[in-house]
This record gives sequence, structure tokens and C-alpha cells, in this order.
Amino acid sequence: MAQEFGIVVIGAGIGGGQVVEALRNDGFAGTIALVGTDPLPPYYRPDLSKKVMLEDTDPADSALRGAEWYPAHDVTTFFGDTVTKLDTSANTVTLASGEELTYAQAILSTGSTPRTLEVPGQELANVHTLRTAGDAVAIRSQFGEGRKVVIIGGGWIGLEVAAAARTHGSDVTVVLRDAPPLKKVLGDELGQYFEDLQTKNGVKFLADADTTGFAGEDSVDTVQTTKGDLPADLVVVGIGADPTIELAEAAGLDIDNGVPVDEKMRSSEPSVLAIGDIANAFNTRLDSRIRVEHWDNAVRQADVAASTLTGGSKVYDWEPYFYTDQFDLGMEYVGHGSGDDDVVIRGDKDSGEFIAFWTKDGTVTAAMNVNVWDVNDDLRTIVGTQVDASRLADESVPLADL
Repeated sequence: MAQEFGIVVIGAGIGGGQVVEALRNDGFAGTIALVGTDPLPPYYRPDLSKKVMLEDTDPADSALRGAEWYPAHDVTTFFGDTVTKLDTSANTVTLASGEELTYAQAILSTGSTPRTLEVPGQELANVHTLRTAGDAVAIRSQFGEGRKVVIIGGGWIGLEVAAAARTHGSDVTVVLRDAPPLKKVLGDELGQYFEDLQTKNGVKFLADADTTGFAGEDSVDTVQTTKGDLPADLVVVGIGADPTIELAEAAGLDIDNGVPVDEKMRSSEPSVLAIGDIANAFNTRLDSRIRVEHWDNAVRQADVAASTLTGGSKVYDWEPYFYTDQFDLGMEYVGHGSGDDDVVIRGDKDSGEFIAFWTKDGTVTAAMNVNVWDVNDDLRTIVGTQVDASRLADESVPLADL
């Protein structure tokens, strides 16, 4: 006998955890089910490459809510279970455990799946990607004085793991196909800034190299690249992620760089909404669809989805936001810029405290504050407007006046 629910949320990451809370806060009184592959209740995923690895905290400390919150708010949870089928004609969800759930509305929050390298030796022990709390704990357990850690890829995850490993005394090498790291997002100048930060703290870079394989008996001991072999006790592959669309695709939903949704998170199927990494959502501020893989976006899209299902008026109308902590650097970034955009620096990069703006045809596309705090609201206001580059760079002009 199928269990009946008003709303079934598929995916118990940050977005899934936020949307059930937002539904209750917005007055939804019907039944809710929350299904997640991870055995833990929803947790704050950015902590994995920050607190869990850097400070050795328990992933349970990063839970959005304690496990007791869900039954207390009449949310039925299926943690450690996986949805194997979404039938939009019958409005049913089938779980790997054999449970069948019916729904009036479903919310897809299945997130993204880390890319792996299809090379010999990828199955060896201590070759990891980072997505779950279990991944973070397994990776952290291999850090230590003199341990040889090789990071494949120079994105945000790769650099944060590199910083954590180095802080624990590991010997860290980052293998890059294209130098500097973060080039596609930040461009050459700011990408080089982050490489210099890492290098100053003892991280080594192997640039313009492809990884061709991993070698070892049972556990990896060598990373093979087009520029030679690297000894390794631990490998972390951080080469990006793809939206987890298999369930949506099998259900017949439209697919285009994820699940296309409108500004209220509604998919091509009237009974299904999508949020977070999987959602290629129409942004009314940018007047275009974008798909964003950051926690802030998942949380705020969850609020929009809850509003949609409770008759509210919220829409997707904000600039993307994320942050990073690496060594003594703290950074916030807002906007949707490109590494090809022009860069304007406000302040002195060498001081470690500055603001960077990205502009295209005179319009500010993104802004980043580095070790400069309490300015993010001003930067959000500036992004999307036309500002003369000389005024952006002039520290005597208050941000609020730009």
C-alpha cells in the first residue's frame, strides 16, 4: 500500500532540508515526505571542505536541523534511501527500499554528482571525490604530517581541500590542465592571486598537465600525468560536477543543462518543481536561465518553491553568491561574471584586503570582497549597474555612492 503525501521532496541536501522548513513556515499544513540517499539529516555542505576537514568537526554539527525537528513538524523522512522511479502520470515515487509514495506535488532537489576521471586505477583505495559527509571524513583521515596529497583540478573545492590538507601538514600538489586555477571564473589576474596564496603556504602546482592514470597495489601510491609521475598517499579529484538528472530524464521532464524551470521553480511537468544544482532556472534579474551550484542558491530557491506551493509571490530574482576560506583569506563573491570580463581592483591586492569588480561593456557583472567585510549588501546593489571603472577603483568614493 502506497503512503500518501501532499508533497514529496526528492533529495535531502541543503535545498531539500530548507524547502520542508520553508513550507511549514509558509503555512503548508499537508503531509510532507523528505527522501535522501545520505543517511544523515540535511547538513550544511560547504562545511565539508571547511570545518570538517580544517577543524576536524563532526559532520553532525553541520546539520541544518536536529533529527528530532522533522517528526516534530510532521515531516516523514526516508534518509539512507534512494528514489528509483518518478512516475508523473501516476504521481508516485518508488524507493530502493520498496516503499511507494504518492504525491500531489514533487520537488526535485537531487543536486549534482562529482565528475570522475575515466583512467586506469580510478577504483584504487584513497582515490576520492568530495560530495558527502562520508567523503569528507574519509579524506580528512588521510591528512597528516608528510602525507602526500594530490589534488586533481584547481576549482574552489580543489583549492579548499588543498588548504585543509596543507594546514594538517600534508605535502600537497595540485594538478592543473589550465593555469592559473579558477581561470574560467576569475580570469588570469585573480586566478594567479589564488595560486600565489596557495604557493605561499606551501602548496605546489603542476600546470598544463593531464592525469592519465593512478597506480598502486590496493591503494593509490602514484598519480600518472603527461608531465611525469607524482607519489601519492591520497588523491582528491575535483574537476567539477554534473546535475543529477537521471531521475528527471527517465520521468520525461524537459532536460537542458539540468531541469529547466521558470522563475517560480516550476518544471515542464505541472506537478514537479526543481531547485538547487539541478535547476536551470529563469532569473528575472538577469533575464536568462542560469544553473548555479552553490548553497545560497539552493536555500533561496527552496524558499521560492515553498512560496509557489503556498500561493506566495517569490521569484528567482537575485545574483548568485558564494564564499571561500583558504588559509588567512576569506572571500565573498556575488554576481554571474566570466573570467573573460574586464577586472577592476579597488584597494591593494598585496595587502590581502581588496575588492575586485568584473565588468562587461561598462556593466558590473560580479564583485568579490577579499578580507573586507560588511560590504556584501553594497556589492549586491552595484552588480548589474553601469559604473565608470575609475569610480569603482577609487576608494575615496563610498560603495554606497556607486
